[in-house]
Amino acid sequence: MSARRRQPGEREHQQRERESIHGSIHRARLSRGDKPVAGPAATAAMALSGRTVMLRAVTILSAREVRRTYGIHEVLRGASMSIDEGERVGLVGRNGSGKSTLARIIASAEEPDAGEVVRRGGLRVGYLSQEPEFAAGLRAVDAVLAGLESWQQAVDRHDEVSRLLSGDPGPRLDALLQEQADLASKIERLGGWDQRHEALALLGMVGITEPEALVDRMSGGERRRVALARLLVTNPDLAILDEPTNHLDLETIEWLEGWLANRFKGALILVTHDRYLLDRLVTRTIEVEQGVIHVYQGGWVRYLEAKAEREAHADRVDSNRRNFLRRELEWLSRNPKARSTKQKARVDRVEAVRDQVGPKREVAARIEISGERLGRTILDAEGLDVEIGERRLLEHVDLQLSKGERLGIVGPNGCGKTTLLRVLTGDLAPAAGEVRMGKRTQIAFLQQSRGGLDDDKSVFDNVGEGSSRVVLGDTELDLRSYLERFLFDTHAQRQKVGTLSGGERARVALAKTLRTGANLVILDEPTNDLDVMTLTALEDALGDYPGAVLVVTHDRWFLDRVATGLLVFEDRALVRHAGGWADYVERRKLSARDEPAPARVQTQAQPAPEPEPAQRAQPKAKLTYAEELELEGLLERVDEAEQQVSSLEAELAGADFYERPVAAQQAFFPKLEAARAEATRLAERWTELADRR
Repeated sequence: MSARRRQPGEREHQQRERESIHGSIHRARLSRGDKPVAGPAATAAMALSGRTVMLRAVTILSAREVRRTYGIHEVLRGASMSIDEGERVGLVGRNGSGKSTLARIIASAEEPDAGEVVRRGGLRVGYLSQEPEFAAGLRAVDAVLAGLESWQQAVDRHDEVSRLLSGDPGPRLDALLQEQADLASKIERLGGWDQRHEALALLGMVGITEPEALVDRMSGGERRRVALARLLVTNPDLAILDEPTNHLDLETIEWLEGWLANRFKGALILVTHDRYLLDRLVTRTIEVEQGVIHVYQGGWVRYLEAKAEREAHADRVDSNRRNFLRRELEWLSRNPKARSTKQKARVDRVEAVRDQVGPKREVAARIEISGERLGRTILDAEGLDVEIGERRLLEHVDLQLSKGERLGIVGPNGCGKTTLLRVLTGDLAPAAGEVRMGKRTQIAFLQQSRGGLDDDKSVFDNVGEGSSRVVLGDTELDLRSYLERFLFDTHAQRQKVGTLSGGERARVALAKTLRTGANLVILDEPTNDLDVMTLTALEDALGDYPGAVLVVTHDRWFLDRVATGLLVFEDRALVRHAGGWADYVERRKLSARDEPAPARVQTQAQPAPEPEPAQRAQPKAKLTYAEELELEGLLERVDEAEQQVSSLEAELAGADFYERPVAAQQAFFPKLEAARAEATRLAERWTELADRR
């Protein structure tokens, strides 16, 4: 029986491997607009969570009826939650919903107006804020080590005692020797003598290449990376990370994801819009909506499904309420005697139901990009060299943009992604080569700095620039109606931009950029500070946009939903890859196995030698008409097969499964294995045909 109880863990490992194989199928579903389906791995994880709840959870922190108000705006209205030892929680919600406020209150960085936060005695809490603070004059490595306060004090005192012993300690010799030994033991208990090396290593991993540099002179993004390294080196019992992936490049984000998954053993609260991070790390999702919180089991995809179920249930309840009121009011109007004492209870019930408030929906952003008529050429770069100062960033770049292409530009921080955009838009001259724009090319450029906004002007004046009308294709809108699509009501439109939050400023910049027609949209880090719902609206708009798109972003989910290809910085070259981020990761794995590398978009100074005729890659056979028909219906068949597997695994995870007769249990497992084999076969067939297409 004990061996049977270990099977869910084994199944989870197996299903994670299968899910990585189905990554391209998941992206195909997203590209065609399908609702995400909880795959076998998600089902196995839910099965595991269903079994682990039987174990006794140790609560390390609980918030009870927390309230917080700013001016007349009540951000939190009686929020209650708890965190268990080792738990991984995602905190999600719209910009301004109160996520960061709740995180600050839990971290003791802010006090609530009412309610309380109870912490386990001795709980060590680490908090990464969006704007970290440091003591003046600190070098980066010392700022990281400052997080190890007890360790640093012990090391400093040990150094001082050692200095005293090197002199003439006199009668204090024995006491100093004993103190030195005690301090050495304490340092070992607190992590050993290599903590400085650990701090230096973490700084390098988060992209800080000069650990001796003064933090005071660093940019905001660099300061956040130093603060992240400081938190990681302290290894707290509870880590609260507010937008940890902002200002990190894609490879550093993947490193951080692996660190949190494999190295960090404490509890974790993630406030982030990174949906990959939420889906891969989080076991429970807490949504802050209109001042209250809703709790969902699982990561991002499971949260979306459960939220849809909750809202559908609320709609059914409200529909039943309205139907009841209609019937009762008809009865009251037909029966004057209904107002008698005998019927007073029924009348009171009608009035009570009438006074109930139906479910209130948050309004979603509606983003539409107006595409101008396209010419034959949109953008054509040839022999491009890009440099900044004396530093050469790119060499021999050839790039052509066609109608409907949406290219993501990725690379490490400081490699020159923003500089490349400035060269392509004509804001900066190339070191060599030329960029030609089509005669009809019109550019809409969202800058990373969100430049062009006047802090002293209102939202309305910033976006309108003297005009009160907006033309989107064949539709002309009043500017106020246009701004409402970006979630700015009449009151918010009158606010000065200087008083807005980072997320609100991002929406103002986006609204201003997209209000004019363009056939080339260039976005530099558009996902910074935007909430997930606005990101989804932007992704949908870009998917429907007929023009060309260039986007610099570190959001992997965004790239998988939007990008038709990637331009990757690699050793002063710009290498083009088909597909989104997950496709690129798979291609890197193949490259590590000595598979052929993708074609470069730049012209090589010295072309590679031609392969021998016997080594030439043979072209793949085109799909036959029958195979085309088969491919069109394969995704649906894969969905059905995976849903069958999920259903069987849910049955296996049920509390009553092992109460069945032994014969019934034995008959079940071949059925499950057959379903898994069929799902795998269909997935591999889809991959084969899609690759040949």
